[in-house]
Amino acid sequence: MDLLDESVVPERAREIKREAREFADEHIAPNAEAYYESGEYPWEVLEAGMDAGLVAQDIGEEYGGKGFDLAQVLAIAEEFYRADAGIALTLQLASFGCEMLERYGTDAQKEKYLRPVAENDQISGLAVSEPETGSDLAGMTTEAEKVEGGYEITGEKYWVGNAVEADWLTVYAKTGESDDRYSNYTLFVVETDSEGYEAEHIPEKMGMRASKQGHIVLDDCFVPEENVIGSEGGGFYVLADFFNHGRVIVGGHGLGLAAAAIEEAEAFVHDRNAFGRTVNEFQAVQHTLSDMRIGFESARALNWRACEKVANGEDAGYWAALTKTKSTEVAVDCAEKGMKLHGGRSVLADRRIARVYRDARIPVIYEGANDIQRNLIYRQSR
Repeated sequence: MDLLDESVVPERAREIKREAREFADEHIAPNAEAYYESGEYPWEVLEAGMDAGLVAQDIGEEYGGKGFDLAQVLAIAEEFYRADAGIALTLQLASFGCEMLERYGTDAQKEKYLRPVAENDQISGLAVSEPETGSDLAGMTTEAEKVEGGYEITGEKYWVGNAVEADWLTVYAKTGESDDRYSNYTLFVVETDSEGYEAEHIPEKMGMRASKQGHIVLDDCFVPEENVIGSEGGGFYVLADFFNHGRVIVGGHGLGLAAAAIEEAEAFVHDRNAFGRTVNEFQAVQHTLSDMRIGFESARALNWRACEKVANGEDAGYWAALTKTKSTEVAVDCAEKGMKLHGGRSVLADRRIARVYRDARIPVIYEGANDIQRNLIYRQSR
C-alpha cells in the first residue's frame, strides 16, 4: 500500500508529486546516510533539485518561477521528507521568505531579489528567532534605527536557515515603541555581504544534519530604505500570514517522516524472526502498526483539508495550527513506535529508523512550537 498515494491530492498537484518522488528516489534517498554522517551542506543535491525544476518554484512565473501553489509545495514536501528530512529542508529553504516579498514587496524589489532565486542563481533565507526569543514574535529585540537613507540594524538572530549560504535574507526587526507591541516590527531585505553582517553555523544538531542553521550578528548593518518589505510597522502581520502557509507545509514534513517510520517498521517486523515465527505475527506488533496507520491517515486527511482551507483564506490561522500540531506529533509517535519495533537495532546509527527518530523531534519545534499552536487553536476556535 502506498502511504503517500494521490487519492487526497488535488489533480493539479499530482504531476509535480510524481516528479518529486522520482527525484527523491534518485537523488535524496541514496545520499541521505552519507550527508547525515558528514553534516555537510548538500550542494550537489540542491543543484540537482534546481536543474529538475523543484527548488524555489513557488515564485510566480512573472519573476522566473513556476508559480507552484500551496498544494503543489505540500505534495513536494511529503515526498522529499519521506526520503530524508535534512536534505529536504535544505531544498525547501532555498526560497524561504520569498512569499512575503512577492506578496508585499515593490516591483523593483521583486525584480532584484525574487528573479535570481527563481532562476536558481541565488538562495534566500528568513531571520526571525533570536538567541533568547523564539515563539514571541512581539518580543524580539533586534532593532532597526532610522538613519539618513535607510536603517541601521543591530542585534542577533538564531536558527536561521542559510544564514551563511544565502545571498540575502528577510530580517525581522523592531522599529517602534508603541503601546501596540504588534505594530512595532518591520521586515527588511538584507544582503549577506553587507557591512555589519556576520554569520556562523550554530553547533551541530541531533537531526536534520544536512540542513545548516546559523547565528547572525548585526552590528549597525545599513539597509537602504527601499529594502523595507511592505510598510514600516507591518512586519508582524505579514509574518503571521506567511506562517499560516508555512505550517501547512511543515505538516507535510511530518507526514513524510511518519511515512518513512511506518515503512521501516513494517519492513523490519516482516523480516525478523522470534520464537519460531516472524515478528509481524504477534498481535501486539500488529496493534502497534495499526496505531501508526491510524495516526498517519488521520493526520494526512487533516493536512490536505487544512491546505485547502488556508489556500482559500478560511480561518487560516486555526487550520494551520491544527495541522502543524497533528502531523508533526504523529511523526514523533510513529518514529517512537518504529524504534520500539526495531528493538536493539533501533539504536544503531546506520539505521534509517534512527535517523527518522532524531529528525522527527525537530518539526514539532520550528515554525512555532506546538504548545504555542495549541494556544492559537484555542483562541481561534472561540
